[in-house]
Amino acid sequence: MKNLSLKLGLLFFLILFGLETFTFFFLHSTLVESRVEEELIALQTRGNSHRAILERHFENDTISHVALMESEANTDVVITNINKDILGSSVKSSIIQEYIDRPNPSVPREGQTIGDNWRDEDYISTVSPIEQKGQLIGYVYMFQDTAWIQSLISRLNEQFLLAGFIAVIFTITIIIFLSKALAKPLIKMKEATSQISKGDFSVSLPKTGDDELGDLAQSIQLLANDLSYLKEERSEFLSSISHELRTPLTYIKGYADIVQKRNLTAEERNQYLTIILEETNRLSDMVKNLFDLAKIDKNSFDIHKTPIDLHDFMRKIEAKFTPAFMDKKMILEVNCPEAIQLNADASRLEQIIFNLLDNSIKYSSPDGKTAITVSRHNKNIIIRIKDNGKGIPEHELPYIFNRFYRVDKSRTRALGGTGLGLAIVKELIHAHGGTITVKSKENIGTEFDMVFKGDDG
Repeated sequence: MKNLSLKLGLLFFLILFGLETFTFFFLHSTLVESRVEEELIALQTRGNSHRAILERHFENDTISHVALMESEANTDVVITNINKDILGSSVKSSIIQEYIDRPNPSVPREGQTIGDNWRDEDYISTVSPIEQKGQLIGYVYMFQDTAWIQSLISRLNEQFLLAGFIAVIFTITIIIFLSKALAKPLIKMKEATSQISKGDFSVSLPKTGDDELGDLAQSIQLLANDLSYLKEERSEFLSSISHELRTPLTYIKGYADIVQKRNLTAEERNQYLTIILEETNRLSDMVKNLFDLAKIDKNSFDIHKTPIDLHDFMRKIEAKFTPAFMDKKMILEVNCPEAIQLNADASRLEQIIFNLLDNSIKYSSPDGKTAITVSRHNKNIIIRIKDNGKGIPEHELPYIFNRFYRVDKSRTRALGGTGLGLAIVKELIHAHGGTITVKSKENIGTEFDMVFKGDDG
């Protein structure tokens, strides 16, 4: 957690510190330049005011008065004639002569700046021309000591440094809380995935919000729940299959030992061999069903769809299964209109119906009736298999399509069920893009509805 929080915090700090540094530098430069520009404008304006007075009264008394006025201010003035000879001055410094001697061949009427390098020079300065009757007669030079400006900038720098320090502390504080807030759910997710990788799926990740982190937490939680369910299903499956395989193998081994070691009559021998054959067939069917389910799980179960005329198909089903129903003194009734086609794998569709009809035979009493009805609803084709057998308890209905699940567990061996038939039916129907539902009431009967997408053509 510390490493992740540190990395996130460092990343945020570098980004925010860079933005703050750029912003502070830009604001500082802008404020400094703006402040110096304001001082130069004020200096130029003051020089132009003196120039206006001198143009009306370009006399020694006026010149002296102007110089005296500036000697009491924080600015200085120097008045020269056209040849730049000093006529009056409020400052006694040889430095100002350098500014006066600078060439200024054509000074505009509004004046101009002749010194603005406040960082390296002692003064900033401006010059304004003095004219009478359109003729140039002298200049007004204004000066301001840059020490005052540098003091102002220094105070501004201190304020910026203080603001920057506060901003950095504030940024670091926010980043600490923010990085922890972001890292905490990520660390929990990391711990959860590590726990899942070790086979422990009992993780709990609360949804942190309607954002990407919340969606990620929910996805990990769903993954853990699914893996937990699959683990339980695998355990139950292995337990069931070991039990189901052990039972017929026990019968086969036991009766084979009897046949081999005992002196039996021909009738007894045939009886035991018949049991061995039945258990071998049961074992063979179970293995075949397991292979089918394994292929379905691996998406390697081939479904070869072809157009099937359901009227002819159901007639063949009726002819094939009627003897089995008659042998049990039961009735099989098939109702299918003509001109109904379904794109499906004929052998797999027959396998689906066989499994359902086989259940009807097993779980119906003599004189029972099973009806197959085919109908079209909108673009869907519905195949319904309904019997009036013993039915399924309501609380068992949600589980009948689970593998190895059997409703009548006490009679299963006598009836020959393995608990795989309905699981295969459901998977085969889903492989065709269809659905299956069941309705049942005890001692009234059971109804399976299979819905397939019809041929739009």
